[in-house]
Amino acid sequence: MEPTDITARNGGLRAQLAAGVERWHDAVLALARGIHAHPELSFAEERSAEAIAALLEEAGFAVERGAGGLPTAFTATYGSGELTVGLCAEYDALPRIGHACGHNLIAGASVAAALALAPHADELGITLRVIGTPAEEHGGGKALLLQAGEFDGVGLAMMVHPVQEGASYNPAGTSAQAVGRYRAVFTGKAAHAAAAPHQGINAADAATLSQVAVGLLRQQIPGDHRVASYVAEGGHATNIIPDRAVVEFECRAFTLPEYEALLDRVRRCFEGAALATGTMLLIEPTEPVYEPLLQDVDLSAHWTAAMEEFGRDVTPGPGLTGGSTDMGNVSRVIPSLHPWLPIPGADAPIHSLGFAALADTPAAYEVMFEAAVALAWTAAAAAADPQQRARFIRSAY
Repeated sequence: MEPTDITARNGGLRAQLAAGVERWHDAVLALARGIHAHPELSFAEERSAEAIAALLEEAGFAVERGAGGLPTAFTATYGSGELTVGLCAEYDALPRIGHACGHNLIAGASVAAALALAPHADELGITLRVIGTPAEEHGGGKALLLQAGEFDGVGLAMMVHPVQEGASYNPAGTSAQAVGRYRAVFTGKAAHAAAAPHQGINAADAATLSQVAVGLLRQQIPGDHRVASYVAEGGHATNIIPDRAVVEFECRAFTLPEYEALLDRVRRCFEGAALATGTMLLIEPTEPVYEPLLQDVDLSAHWTAAMEEFGRDVTPGPGLTGGSTDMGNVSRVIPSLHPWLPIPGADAPIHSLGFAALADTPAAYEVMFEAAVALAWTAAAAAADPQQRARFIRSAY
């Protein structure tokens, strides 16, 4: 669908918002493509963050770079209405496989929606705040920005997330798992592997045993729980008994109590490996815990109606889905919308090289602009409904 087709769908304000997305089409498309072409890892998204901030500044937004003490975070504010609408932009990429989670599309949709809404901020009685949130893949940028007060005063928060074809555009009943990520360090004693192996304490053996124990544990955990790990360090030469081994691991579940119980069982796998090998063990968190996602019912209804206008299938999906997001932390304190955005024809799973390529296709950008219009319409509908507006203002964080 070409952008000009969007404006014909509804009259009045909705048509003006759609026209606003179209007005910024070329600039936002260049932005999203540029982010995709230059993937940057968590907390190192200097080019992407500056490109987004500069475009919003050009449009009259007041930009604060380095928000919350994070060099690649920012806030961009427009308007002075009583209801503050937060639009979250993500732009970090994955190691080696780039934008295989489509964060270029997330940023593009939020920015285009904000640019379309800005001329109508006074009419709607809203303040727009685009929050540039780094390190979603690893690091918990939104959790850190929440702690730093960058979401203070926000009454509702929104973003979208691309996925492969087959998911529902309807966010009703969907969520995301809590996830906690940790580093387990085993410390042993080095020795010559041939001359005096009996004098060593093999930390790599402890790492191996921990992975075997976790693998066996998987049979006894619920089907929607997840444990993943990899050995980040396990020795450096065959003739040295490794005195240090590092295992990075994560646990996921759909509720915090289930997550805590799973973490306890996994922790004991590592403790047992340390006991069996005589190594010392230190387990430390590497980033904030991502909390389960809550979809706001009213925002979800507005979004679903908007996507239906574009002819997208809004039949409710199967409900809970895997994966995690630090938007979950935001949704626990601010009414939030985080719908899944299937890319038509995308047959590769997210976090794969195939999906990275699909996130830079005409089909992906077409649905990105539809999402931008839908986000703008959702914000306008929420602001115009007296009861919902009052609820969102009362809910301001």
